[in-house]
Amino acid sequence: MSTHLDHRNPLVFDTHELGRRPGAMQRLSRTIDAPKDFGIQGVIEVPEGAPVELDLRLESVMDGVLVTGTARALAKGECVRCLEPIGLDADADFQEMFSYPDADDRGRARTEPVDDAEEDEDRLFLEDGLFDLEPVLRDAVVLSLPMQPVCQDDCEGLCSECGVRLADEPGHHHDAVDIRWAALQGLAGSVQDGEKDELSGAESGVDEKQEK
Repeated sequence: MSTHLDHRNPLVFDTHELGRRPGAMQRLSRTIDAPKDFGIQGVIEVPEGAPVELDLRLESVMDGVLVTGTARALAKGECVRCLEPIGLDADADFQEMFSYPDADDRGRARTEPVDDAEEDEDRLFLEDGLFDLEPVLRDAVVLSLPMQPVCQDDCEGLCSECGVRLADEPGHHHDAVDIRWAALQGLAGSVQDGEKDELSGAESGVDEKQEK
């Protein structure tokens, strides 16, 4: 059977050594470079090329290979409250079945084509004994990361008036001004300015009369 998977890809694994005897097991450890867009884009993610440590257990079962594993990496992003850069340990657990392409759900070899294509839509298959872990790993890492990461649980965020980070200035505050008084103060200021203009005009008229 031909395959489009490349065994040189660090996220492609070969099961030939495991074999197809149910009950056989193999453990693997591998450190790979994180692929692009590995996380929640624009929020928090494992930077492209950062190390990702994988510990895997491959088990041969009747209808395929059951893959159980853990991925560990450092994800980076920014706090949604104060916008400070943060780093979080991403520990993702996953388990996925990669089915033999020539076996049905009961592990028996298929002797007739499957009429319902939707039956296989959500299943992952081995290709010439190889499987690609990337889609499984990507989903597991995304689910392990917080949708709204914070630098600390009690982060107070930024001041809504001046934007200063509140954690940097304990006790930071602005004097509250009642908007009704602020409006009256503005009105009073306008009246005072008007009175000054009138007074200035009157003084100018008096000066002109004295000169005449």
